[in-house]
Amino acid sequence: MTPALCFEWLIQTAVAFVSTIAFAIIFHTPKKQYAFGGLVGAFGWLIYIIYVHFTGDPVFASFFAALGLTYLGRIFSFLRRAPLPLFVTSGIFPIVPGAGIYYTGFHIFMNDNAAALATGLETIKIAIAIALGIGIVISLPRFFFTFRKASTEQKKG
Repeated sequence: MTPALCFEWLIQTAVAFVSTIAFAIIFHTPKKQYAFGGLVGAFGWLIYIIYVHFTGDPVFASFFAALGLTYLGRIFSFLRRAPLPLFVTSGIFPIVPGAGIYYTGFHIFMNDNAAALATGLETIKIAIAIALGIGIVISLPRFFFTFRKASTEQKKG
């Protein structure tokens, strides 16, 4: 891992942070939650690019990025007393397979059915991986995300 690669990851993470805030603005997220939503998106993108770098598998990278960003979103939702969708809805955009959707449609219109099928299947696998990652974290019990409350309750008891 070279310093140039680390710098590239830093730039990409910063762009993911800013773009996530832009989507938060579009979705009318309260202004006081912008930075936290941006952190969720940047964190998810950082997980994605690191996993893709070491394995080359965008499907599992999307799954683990969705796990990470949803987990961080749940932590922020408890700490900030805000609904989870404020963070996950905009935070998911850096890992959504938009290019895959575009190229699937492109190959369909260009009548290249083999390429359309390959790109479409990869895009569907990524979308399912993202949905599974979000679903797994959302189904976790509350005590995984309420660190502060649990520690104060232990001190009282």
